[in-house]
Amino acid sequence: MSQHYPQFHQFLAEQVVTPFYLRRLQGLHEMRLQDVLKRKNPYLFKAKNLNTSGDLARSIVDAFLSSQEETLFGNLLEAFAIHVAQTLYDGRKSIRKSLDLEFKRDENYFIVSIKSGTAWGNADQIARMKDNFKAARIALRNEGVSREIVAVNGCIYGKEPRPLKTDPTDPDKTYFKHAGQDFWHFLSGDDNLFREIIQPIDEEAREKDAAFQRAYAAKINELTADFSLNFLQKGEIDWTKLVEFVSGREAMHLQTTPRSDDVIAKAENEMRP
Repeated sequence: MSQHYPQFHQFLAEQVVTPFYLRRLQGLHEMRLQDVLKRKNPYLFKAKNLNTSGDLARSIVDAFLSSQEETLFGNLLEAFAIHVAQTLYDGRKSIRKSLDLEFKRDENYFIVSIKSGTAWGNADQIARMKDNFKAARIALRNEGVSREIVAVNGCIYGKEPRPLKTDPTDPDKTYFKHAGQDFWHFLSGDDNLFREIIQPIDEEAREKDAAFQRAYAAKINELTADFSLNFLQKGEIDWTKLVEFVSGREAMHLQTTPRSDDVIAKAENEMRP
């Protein structure tokens, strides 16, 4: 298995970490105070005692980035999981509803739904996944698959002490839930792969983060200037005006200062291969 590590490292660097940082930069580029502020809760800002333009701007930028990071990075690592199965077993990305991966190994045909963490869905969402597992089993049998069809809910991180999830009313809805080390071992047969993933992510992130931090600081400075221009009165935040902008019937258009596009574009150029 270790002979595949260099290839896996390259994939993680080029197809996971780099797109992650480029998409975060794209988010910074698209961010406008006029747009993001109207979706924020001004009462929460006040309750958190955020009393400077800089504090508010940083809070807005951090909330905007964090809202998309978990899903974005999870999708990129899902692509890596599919790549591992393609490399080792000629697996393929599934086109079936709610499924992400299909591959054959030994006497089994595996159908896999990949999620980020273990607490990914409510009861209705889990029920839909089980329904989709059943539909996929029926379709595969009709297509002539004679191997045992094993359904797996794979979670990129976390722990699952009881992986077998039986359905006493319908065996076709039974599945395994593998998480963290157990998921990556199920996928690769390598008990160390879940640790190995962190090294190229760490190395590539260190390289990308310096450029990102410059763009991040420039965006905070931009939004700080815009917020100060529109909502400061004698050095203090005009909370009434802020509440009116977010919730009042009358539309308000904010004045803007020079944007940070050049800094963000430079960071993008530094990150691209």
